[in-house]
Formats: sequence, structure tokens, C-alpha cells
Amino acid sequence: MRMTLLMGAVAYDPKVVTIWGGFRSWFNEHGFPLDFVLYSNYERQAEDLASGRIDAAWNSPLSWIRSRRLAEANGRRLTPLVMRDTDRDLTSVVVVRADSPYKDLADLKGETIAVGAIDSPQATLLPCSFLAERGLRPGVDITVRRFDVGVGLHGDHIGGERDAARALAAGTVAAACMIDSNHLLFGREGTLAAGSTRVLAQTPRFDHCNMSVSDTVSAEVMRRFGDLLLSMSYVDPQVRPLFDLEGLTSWQSGRTSGYGALEAAVDETSFYSREGAVTAAGYQP
Repeated sequence: MRMTLLMGAVAYDPKVVTIWGGFRSWFNEHGFPLDFVLYSNYERQAEDLASGRIDAAWNSPLSWIRSRRLAEANGRRLTPLVMRDTDRDLTSVVVVRADSPYKDLADLKGETIAVGAIDSPQATLLPCSFLAERGLRPGVDITVRRFDVGVGLHGDHIGGERDAARALAAGTVAAACMIDSNHLLFGREGTLAAGSTRVLAQTPRFDHCNMSVSDTVSAEVMRRFGDLLLSMSYVDPQVRPLFDLEGLTSWQSGRTSGYGALEAAVDETSFYSREGAVTAAGYQP
């Protein structure tokens, strides 16, 4: 076991350096040696976590699934230690233009629907699975137009969702899929004009990221790491700007109950094998 807990994070935005550099300083000041390494994509991070080259990882929901499958195949165990308060009970939406004739999902049969990047849980995998369950099978009942921006970042780069929204605004697609919070964001920033869209359908709730910790660390180190994370307070002037950048107001205990729908979507599309191998057609992080 290393004296310093080494965690991984994916550099989907320059702010990631500020966030985890700040958290590292806070942990070291509280007597807990922490360091981090940055990755260009989640697939390499998942492989390093599962093989024990790093002790923990700030994982996307898709990366959690692959990391866990790889770890189990290698006889290792991962724990979803904590999540942000904003990682729980999220939904994605199927959005249409406000002036469109579509009244329910069945009306979209035969139409083209825009989604995010190939590896986006919230804008591609989950909504496509949701649509298929309701009789709109991608490539059969509907045409899916994918916007592969930031491939390998598992939807953390929202450029694909934004491009899908732009396609909807331009009228080149009948509907677009995105996480509910980004639908609101695109309205605030002007990508979607105020009042120009309406939500046709909404997915069941799901969970997003978690801090995954490997059995390379002892139970005591894991407990101490979790306790410190949960103790971080939004009223702390050192912590608050980091929380704002990372999009949370508190850490919550981790859970796996919100990943079932994504697990199903991964298997339906053969995105990963049961052992964690990348098997998605055309996926190149």
C-alpha cells in the first residue's frame, strides 16, 4: 500500500486541475496525504484503477461500470465511496420544438433524433435504451444522429449535447436527447431560445459520478478518506469555490442503486463485455 493515496481524474476541462489541486491541498492540510494523476479519457483511467496502478478514481457512471467489471475479472474489489449531492436522481429528456406536431413518443416513429457522443450516458446510452423500450428502436424505428464531441470523456464534455440542441433549434432533427440540467442550461445561454422547446418524455431517475476506491488501500484508509470527504463544508471559504467548480454543495455516501438502467443499456448495445473489455462498434476514445 502506498503512503499517499493516489487518485485519478479525467481532464475534460482545464478547471479539473484547479479542482483537484485544491482538494489535494485541503487533504494534506488535514493530515491525509493525497495526490492525483490526470487522464485524457476514462478508459485508461478505468484500466489503471482496476489493475491497482491508482487507488481511487473520480469516475463517470459509465467508467464505474467498466472499472467494476474489470476489477471483478481481476479478483479485485471497488467501493463507490462518495457521490456529489448533485449526482443523485437525475433524469434525461427527449425534447422537441414547441411548434412541432409531436404529442407523444409514438409520433417520432420514422423521424431523426439527435443524441450526444457515443459514450455519453445521459445523452445517448440511457435515452436510446429508454426509447427502444417504448418501441422506438434506434436504426429500426428511428434514425439516430449522433454528435461525437469529446469521445472518451463519457459525456462530461457537453459539446455533443449542445450540438444536438442546435440541430433541434435548426429544425434538422425532430427531437434531441440531453440531461435535464443541460436542457435548462441551453435555455439560459441562448442555445435554445426561451420557450422554443418542450419536453416530450423523461427517463426514469439515475445516478451519475462517484469516487471509486480500490482494495489497494486498507479499510482504515478508506474510512478516513470517506470521513474527510463527507466532512467538507460548503461554508468553508477554502472549499466553497472548489465545490462550485465541481458542481456540488456536499458529498453524500456512495450507492449503486442508480446504475441499473445504464448497466442494462451497456449490455443492450454491447458497449462493454461482462469482463469489462471495450466492445462498442466505432468507439475510439
